[in-house]
This record gives sequence, C-alpha cells and structure tokens, in this order.
Amino acid sequence: MRERLVIIGGDAAGMSAASQARRLKGPDELEIIAFERGHFTSYSACGIPYWVSGDVPERHRLIARTPEEHRARAIDLRMRTEVTEIDVAAGRVRARDLESGAEEWTAYDNLVIATGARPDRPPLPGMDAPGVHGVQTLDDGQALLDTLERAEGRRAVVVGAGYIGVEMAEAMMKRGYEVTVVNRGQEPMATLDPDMGRLVHEAMTGLGITMVGDAEVTKVLTDAEGRARAVATDDAEFPADVVVLGMGVRPETALARAAGLPLGEYGGLLTDLAMRVRGHDGIWAGGDCVEVLDLVSGRERHIALGTHANKHGQVIGTNVGGGYATFPGVVGTAVSKVCDLEIARTGLREKDARAVGLQYVTVTVESTSRAGYYPGAAPMTVKMLAERRTGRLLGVQIVGREGAAKRVDVAAVALTAGMTVEQMTALDLGYAPPFSPVWDPVLIAARKASVAVRAGGA
Repeated sequence: MRERLVIIGGDAAGMSAASQARRLKGPDELEIIAFERGHFTSYSACGIPYWVSGDVPERHRLIARTPEEHRARAIDLRMRTEVTEIDVAAGRVRARDLESGAEEWTAYDNLVIATGARPDRPPLPGMDAPGVHGVQTLDDGQALLDTLERAEGRRAVVVGAGYIGVEMAEAMMKRGYEVTVVNRGQEPMATLDPDMGRLVHEAMTGLGITMVGDAEVTKVLTDAEGRARAVATDDAEFPADVVVLGMGVRPETALARAAGLPLGEYGGLLTDLAMRVRGHDGIWAGGDCVEVLDLVSGRERHIALGTHANKHGQVIGTNVGGGYATFPGVVGTAVSKVCDLEIARTGLREKDARAVGLQYVTVTVESTSRAGYYPGAAPMTVKMLAERRTGRLLGVQIVGREGAAKRVDVAAVALTAGMTVEQMTALDLGYAPPFSPVWDPVLIAARKASVAVRAGGA
C-alpha cells in the first residue's frame, strides 16, 4: 500500500526532506504532498539582504528549485496554500487555498513540519504600518523593494543589530540611504561578547552608519496617510522613509502549539536525533521551527540557519524513505559581514559559559590575515574561551577584514571534536604568505589560551 508524506513548508527543510525521500522511494511507494503559503519555494533566505542591496541583481538567482521542478519529480507541491490545523489524533491536516478560500483535509502517514521562523515584531504602535518591513521570506524581500521604489526620501532606520540588522544596514547604504541603527543593547551583534561587539560598532560608525545603543523602541510614528515616518524611543525620534526590522526571529510554531506538540524554552519544536517530534511517531520537524542540541553547553538552542535546515531535511527524508540518519547537534557557528568588515563566532560567549556553570579563561589577540609584509594584509581580532583547568575549547569570536570570517571553521571543527586549546596549537594548517602569517591567528589565540590555562586562568 502506498504511503503518504505531507509536508508543511516549501523551503529548505521541507523540500530537502521531500527530495531526499523521493530519491529513496518512487511514486508507487510514496506519495508526497507539500503545502507552501508563499509565492516561492526552495530559496536562499540568507541571500535576501544581498538581493536588496543589488549585489545579487535578480530574484531568481536565489531560487534553487522552482515549483515546476519539484512537480517534475512527482512531488505534489501546492503553492499559496496554508495549513491551518494539524489533527494529530486523526493523522490529517486542514489546508486553505489562499486564492479561492477553499479548505480541505489531507490525511498523512508521515508529517513534516517545516514552518520556519517569523521576524520578531513586537506589539508596539505603528509596527504594522506600511513602510515597516521584516525580512524573512522572498515575499518580504519583494515587499521591501517595492517600498524602496516608491519612497521619496532616502532615510532608513534599522531596528535591531543582529545578523539581519547589520546586513540590512549595509544593503540600505549600498542603495544610497542614510542609515540609522537603533539597538536595544549597548553594542551590536549580541551573539558576540560586548568587547567584540564594540569593534563592530566602531567599524559601522566609520562607514557612516549612525549607531544608537541602549535604546528601546517604543513606537513607529506615521504620517497623515498612515505610513511610517519615524522610529521613536523614550527620548528621541529618528526620521525614516523606510523601517527595517532586524530584531531576530522566533520559531513559527503556532500550528504545533495548537496541536499539543512539545515545544522548548525558545518556542521551537523538540525532536530526537532522527528529527522525529518527541513522543510522536510519524511526525517530523526541521529547520527554523525547531530547537537543536548545543554540543558545547549540552542545552537546547534555537538557531535559524539555512545550513541546519537543509541538513535536517536530509535526515528526515532519509528516515521517511526507509534509511537511517541522525542530526547530532551544532556548535553555533555563524558568519556575517557589513561592507568589508567580517564577523564570525562559534561555541559559547562568556555569558553562555556562566549560564551553564563553566569556569573559563579568555584571551584576545590582534593579528593579520596574511603575512604582515605581504600586500593586502588586514587586521584581525580573535577572542577565545577555554575551560579553566581542562583547557577544552569553549568558543571563538573573530572580527576583521578580508579573510577573517571563514577562519572560524577551524574552531568549529575543534569544538565538534572536543579539542583542548593545547591540542589546537599543533594543528597542521596551511601556510603561505598570501594566506596567513606563519602562526595563523586562531593558533596564536590557542597558544595564548593554553598559557592562561596552565597559569590557572589569571
């Protein structure tokens, strides 16, 4: 008897699961139905800031596979169709066609929940006004571009200074806007420790971006036509012709919550190593709507990244298709940039280590991306955390110019392997003057951290 796989969400996790399951089982064995409420599928949400900036000239370049391409592989992909209810007891979902309004129930043998995340939009006056944009989907990106085409002024306010915030600040600059970033924290990039965030702050200010820290947005002011005209805090107003929200995202799990499925501390679905929703055979979840195990801290975290989503989908599709796969967890690696400044981190920040009861030492080193005498050598700051007494690597943060960000991958591998900073000093990394100093900046930090560990963490 043919089984039916139903998928909610047509982007990275959902369609990776569909494609992998289809590779393992043909249409005679497995029927696949996927519901997507938007206009696009299988696209790079991470590329949206670069499309908005003009670095990526056409929208279609962000789309890995069109609905027609999925359908050609015997996947029944239903666009502009929103799932409104999951009936766990009956093994079915209710979906509504957003064009016609028609609703119907669809039964499943296996269900994949890949509903993604939604931009954090606090319930403040004016947050839903025209001209205020979150940036999470291609539809969001298109709506922002449409606003930019109509806007008469050239002032942009970005609310929040996380990854999306700093990337959108760059995008607005490249489009010729005067950019103000209003941030709740004192420093941008809360995923970094404040001392490293300060380096990002200084660089963004040097690029001509106005940085406003320790500022809580209270409302968005509107004009006579109801459009956004300024962002207000307790003691200031910042004029805006467009407002971009960069306050982070939350798991989109309203359907799962209503169905009684288990959610974690951050509101994401909880799964086992096979990406099966805990306690529910036949229900799977992946992508930005789930929480994942942090291999360094041992706790669940919510990390919205396309790399994870695609891996989740591969694992789910393999398991639904009759194979076996697991997703063991993450170390929290992420990179970003604003103009020529590169930003990277992996593992724990200081406050993360304290929160789980770890004692640690920290070191910060200044180095260069290439041999100092080689043309184009650029400054780089590396901060490293190691566990006191054992010397186990706990985290690395890097801020620098060209060649800085991807060096964090060395640290990510070391974290995954559970290496100590002493062991890291012996890593046989590639060297030539155009690519690195004799001692790579990450290894300089490891050597300094190993000395701090031996000294007892002064």
